[in-house]
Amino acid sequence: MSTHDYKRAYVWQLPVRVFHWINALAITTLIITGLLISHPPGIISVNEASSQFWFGYIREIHFMSAYLMVAVLIMRVYWAFKGNKYANWKVFVPFNKKGLSSVWYTLKHDIFLQNEKTYDDKNIPVGHNNIAAISYLVMFFLAIVMILTGFGLYSANSTWFLPKMFGWVPEFFGGDMNTRVIHHVTMWGFILFALIHVYLVLFHDWLEGRGESSAMISGYKFVRATRAKKNSEKEN
Repeated sequence: MSTHDYKRAYVWQLPVRVFHWINALAITTLIITGLLISHPPGIISVNEASSQFWFGYIREIHFMSAYLMVAVLIMRVYWAFKGNKYANWKVFVPFNKKGLSSVWYTLKHDIFLQNEKTYDDKNIPVGHNNIAAISYLVMFFLAIVMILTGFGLYSANSTWFLPKMFGWVPEFFGGDMNTRVIHHVTMWGFILFALIHVYLVLFHDWLEGRGESSAMISGYKFVRATRAKKNSEKEN
Protein backbone atom coordinates (compact mmCIF):
# COMPACT_ATOMS: atom_id res chain seq x y z
CA MET A 1 0.00 0.00 0.00
CA SER A 2 1.51 3.34 -1.03
CA THR A 3 2.38 5.93 1.60
CA HIS A 4 0.46 8.72 -0.16
CA ASP A 5 -2.78 7.01 0.94
CA TYR A 6 -2.04 8.06 4.51
CA LYS A 7 -2.71 11.34 6.30
CA ARG A 8 -1.99 12.63 9.77
CA ALA A 9 -4.93 12.49 12.17
CA TYR A 10 -4.97 14.26 15.54
CA VAL A 11 -5.83 11.51 18.02
CA TRP A 12 -4.27 12.13 21.44
CA GLN A 13 -5.07 15.56 22.85
CA LEU A 14 -2.59 17.41 25.05
CA PRO A 15 -4.23 16.49 28.42
CA VAL A 16 -4.08 12.79 27.46
CA ARG A 17 -0.40 13.05 26.56
CA VAL A 18 0.42 15.01 29.72
CA PHE A 19 -1.39 12.39 31.81
CA HIS A 20 0.43 9.55 30.04
CA TRP A 21 3.95 10.83 30.65
CA ILE A 22 3.45 12.22 34.17
CA ASN A 23 1.66 9.02 35.18
CA ALA A 24 4.47 6.92 33.67
CA LEU A 25 7.06 8.94 35.61
CA ALA A 26 5.06 8.72 38.84
CA ILE A 27 4.49 4.96 38.53
CA THR A 28 8.15 4.29 37.68
CA THR A 29 9.26 6.29 40.72
CA LEU A 30 6.68 4.56 42.91
CA ILE A 31 7.88 1.14 41.79
CA ILE A 32 11.56 1.90 42.41
CA THR A 33 11.00 3.51 45.81
CA GLY A 34 8.40 0.87 46.71
CA LEU A 35 10.88 -1.93 46.08
CA LEU A 36 13.45 -0.12 48.24
CA ILE A 37 10.89 0.34 51.01
CA SER A 38 9.86 -3.33 50.92
CA HIS A 39 13.48 -4.59 50.76
CA PRO A 40 15.72 -1.82 52.15
CA PRO A 41 19.40 -2.40 51.36
CA GLY A 42 21.95 -2.43 54.15
CA ILE A 43 24.26 0.58 53.90
CA ILE A 44 27.51 0.52 55.84
CA SER A 45 28.44 3.91 57.26
CA VAL A 46 30.55 5.27 60.10
CA ASN A 47 27.78 7.77 60.95
CA GLU A 48 25.20 7.12 63.61
CA ALA A 49 21.85 5.87 62.31
CA SER A 50 20.13 8.86 63.91
CA SER A 51 22.14 11.25 61.71
CA GLN A 52 21.10 9.58 58.45
CA PHE A 53 17.81 10.13 56.73
CA TRP A 54 18.22 8.44 53.35
CA PHE A 55 15.33 6.02 53.95
CA GLY A 56 13.16 8.94 55.01
CA TYR A 57 13.93 10.67 51.70
CA ILE A 58 12.92 7.51 49.82
CA ARG A 59 9.60 7.45 51.65
CA GLU A 60 9.13 11.17 50.96
CA ILE A 61 9.73 10.67 47.22
CA HIS A 62 7.33 7.72 47.30
CA PHE A 63 4.56 9.80 48.89
CA MET A 64 5.16 12.77 46.58
CA SER A 65 4.91 10.48 43.56
CA ALA A 66 1.68 9.03 44.96
CA TYR A 67 0.15 12.51 45.24
CA LEU A 68 1.24 13.26 41.67
CA MET A 69 -0.32 10.03 40.43
CA VAL A 70 -3.61 10.83 42.17
CA ALA A 71 -3.64 14.38 40.76
CA VAL A 72 -3.19 13.33 37.12
CA LEU A 73 -5.63 10.44 37.57
CA ILE A 74 -8.31 12.90 38.67
CA MET A 75 -7.45 15.07 35.66
CA ARG A 76 -7.76 12.06 33.33
CA VAL A 77 -11.16 11.08 34.75
CA TYR A 78 -12.33 14.65 34.12
CA TRP A 79 -10.99 14.50 30.55
CA ALA A 80 -12.83 11.22 29.98
CA PHE A 81 -15.99 13.37 29.93
CA LYS A 82 -14.60 16.49 28.23
CA GLY A 83 -12.10 15.13 25.70
CA ASN A 84 -12.52 13.90 22.14
CA LYS A 85 -13.95 10.51 21.22
CA TYR A 86 -10.58 8.77 21.62
CA ALA A 87 -10.33 9.94 25.24
CA ASN A 88 -13.99 9.42 26.15
CA TRP A 89 -14.88 6.99 28.95
CA LYS A 90 -17.08 4.98 26.55
CA VAL A 91 -13.94 3.79 24.77
CA PHE A 92 -12.92 1.88 27.89
CA VAL A 93 -16.12 -0.18 28.19
CA PRO A 94 -16.31 -1.97 24.80
CA PHE A 95 -18.80 -4.60 25.90
CA ASN A 96 -21.45 -4.21 23.19
CA LYS A 97 -21.67 -6.60 20.23
CA LYS A 98 -19.35 -4.55 18.01
CA GLY A 99 -16.84 -4.10 20.82
CA LEU A 100 -16.70 -7.79 21.71
CA SER A 101 -16.27 -8.66 18.03
CA SER A 102 -13.32 -6.28 17.89
CA VAL A 103 -11.88 -7.86 21.04
CA TRP A 104 -12.00 -11.27 19.39
CA TYR A 105 -10.37 -9.86 16.24
CA THR A 106 -7.54 -8.31 18.30
CA LEU A 107 -7.00 -11.54 20.22
CA LYS A 108 -6.72 -13.56 17.02
CA HIS A 109 -4.50 -11.26 15.00
CA ASP A 110 -2.56 -9.20 17.55
CA ILE A 111 -2.12 -11.61 20.44
CA PHE A 112 -2.10 -15.04 18.71
CA LEU A 113 -0.65 -13.58 15.47
CA GLN A 114 -3.01 -15.39 13.12
CA ASN A 115 -2.80 -14.20 9.51
CA GLU A 116 -5.79 -12.52 7.90
CA LYS A 117 -7.15 -14.02 4.68
CA THR A 118 -7.82 -10.55 3.34
CA TYR A 119 -6.09 -7.53 4.89
CA ASP A 120 -8.41 -4.65 5.69
CA ASP A 121 -6.96 -1.66 7.52
CA LYS A 122 -10.46 -0.67 8.61
CA ASN A 123 -10.02 -3.34 11.29
CA ILE A 124 -7.13 -1.31 12.74
CA PRO A 125 -8.55 1.22 15.22
CA VAL A 126 -7.48 4.84 15.03
CA GLY A 127 -7.36 5.15 18.83
CA HIS A 128 -7.09 2.30 21.35
CA ASN A 129 -7.95 -1.20 20.26
CA ASN A 130 -10.51 -2.82 22.53
CA ILE A 131 -8.06 -5.15 24.26
CA ALA A 132 -6.01 -2.09 25.23
CA ALA A 133 -9.17 -0.29 26.34
CA ILE A 134 -10.15 -3.15 28.64
CA SER A 135 -6.62 -3.40 30.03
CA TYR A 136 -6.66 0.34 30.83
CA LEU A 137 -9.98 -0.13 32.62
CA VAL A 138 -8.44 -2.93 34.68
CA MET A 139 -5.41 -0.73 35.43
CA PHE A 140 -7.74 2.05 36.59
CA PHE A 141 -9.25 -0.27 39.21
CA LEU A 142 -5.78 -1.49 40.21
CA ALA A 143 -4.79 2.15 40.65
CA ILE A 144 -7.76 2.62 42.97
CA VAL A 145 -6.62 -0.41 45.01
CA MET A 146 -3.08 0.99 45.09
CA ILE A 147 -4.32 4.39 46.25
CA LEU A 148 -6.57 2.90 48.95
CA THR A 149 -3.92 0.59 50.37
CA GLY A 150 -1.09 3.11 50.04
CA PHE A 151 -2.88 5.94 51.81
CA GLY A 152 -4.32 3.44 54.26
CA LEU A 153 -0.82 2.41 55.31
CA TYR A 154 0.32 6.04 55.42
CA SER A 155 -2.65 7.27 57.45
CA ALA A 156 -1.23 6.29 60.86
CA ASN A 157 1.90 8.44 60.36
CA SER A 158 0.40 11.32 58.41
CA THR A 159 -0.74 14.61 59.89
CA TRP A 160 -2.64 15.69 56.75
CA PHE A 161 -6.37 15.09 56.42
CA LEU A 162 -6.22 13.33 53.02
CA PRO A 163 -4.28 10.20 54.06
CA LYS A 164 -6.19 10.08 57.35
CA MET A 165 -9.41 9.69 55.35
CA PHE A 166 -8.16 6.19 54.47
CA GLY A 167 -7.47 5.08 58.03
CA TRP A 168 -10.25 2.48 57.75
CA VAL A 169 -8.54 0.60 54.91
CA PRO A 170 -6.09 -1.58 56.90
CA GLU A 171 -8.88 -2.76 59.17
CA PHE A 172 -11.06 -3.51 56.12
CA PHE A 173 -8.34 -5.73 54.63
CA GLY A 174 -7.61 -7.50 57.92
CA GLY A 175 -4.64 -5.56 59.24
CA ASP A 176 -1.50 -3.75 58.11
CA MET A 177 0.28 -6.89 56.90
CA ASN A 178 -2.54 -7.95 54.58
CA THR A 179 -2.78 -4.38 53.28
CA ARG A 180 0.96 -4.34 52.57
CA VAL A 181 0.74 -7.64 50.69
CA ILE A 182 -2.15 -6.36 48.54
CA HIS A 183 -0.26 -3.12 47.87
CA HIS A 184 2.88 -5.05 46.90
CA VAL A 185 1.11 -7.57 44.65
CA THR A 186 -0.76 -4.75 42.89
CA MET A 187 2.59 -3.14 42.16
CA TRP A 188 3.64 -6.26 40.25
CA GLY A 189 0.42 -5.92 38.24
CA PHE A 190 1.64 -2.46 37.17
CA ILE A 191 5.08 -3.84 36.28
CA LEU A 192 3.55 -6.62 34.15
CA PHE A 193 1.26 -4.14 32.40
CA ALA A 194 4.16 -1.75 31.66
CA LEU A 195 6.26 -4.51 30.08
CA ILE A 196 3.40 -5.73 27.86
CA HIS A 197 2.37 -2.16 27.01
CA VAL A 198 5.84 -1.12 25.82
CA TYR A 199 6.26 -4.34 23.84
CA LEU A 200 2.91 -4.01 22.05
CA VAL A 201 3.42 -0.32 21.24
CA LEU A 202 6.79 -1.06 19.63
CA PHE A 203 5.36 -4.15 17.91
CA HIS A 204 2.46 -2.21 16.36
CA ASP A 205 4.78 0.63 15.40
CA TRP A 206 6.99 -1.81 13.52
CA LEU A 207 4.12 -3.82 12.03
CA GLU A 208 1.77 -1.01 10.99
CA GLY A 209 4.09 2.01 10.71
CA ARG A 210 1.42 4.48 11.82
CA GLY A 211 3.45 6.42 14.38
CA GLU A 212 2.22 4.55 17.42
CA SER A 213 5.16 5.64 19.59
CA SER A 214 5.56 9.23 18.39
CA ALA A 215 1.79 9.80 18.64
CA MET A 216 2.03 10.09 22.41
CA ILE A 217 4.42 13.02 21.89
CA SER A 218 2.91 14.77 18.88
CA GLY A 219 -0.70 13.61 19.26
CA TYR A 220 -0.85 12.54 15.61
CA LYS A 221 -1.16 9.11 14.02
CA PHE A 222 -1.08 8.14 10.35
CA VAL A 223 -4.35 6.74 9.00
CA ARG A 224 -5.84 6.18 5.56
CA ALA A 225 -6.75 9.47 3.89
CA THR A 226 -10.46 8.57 3.71
CA ARG A 227 -10.60 7.74 7.41
CA ALA A 228 -8.67 10.89 8.34
CA LYS A 229 -11.20 12.97 6.41
CA LYS A 230 -14.16 11.27 8.13
CA ASN A 231 -12.56 11.74 11.54
CA SER A 232 -11.92 15.42 10.83
CA GLU A 233 -15.53 15.93 9.72
CA LYS A 234 -16.84 14.24 12.88
CA GLU A 235 -14.58 16.31 15.14
CA ASN A 236 -15.82 19.49 13.46
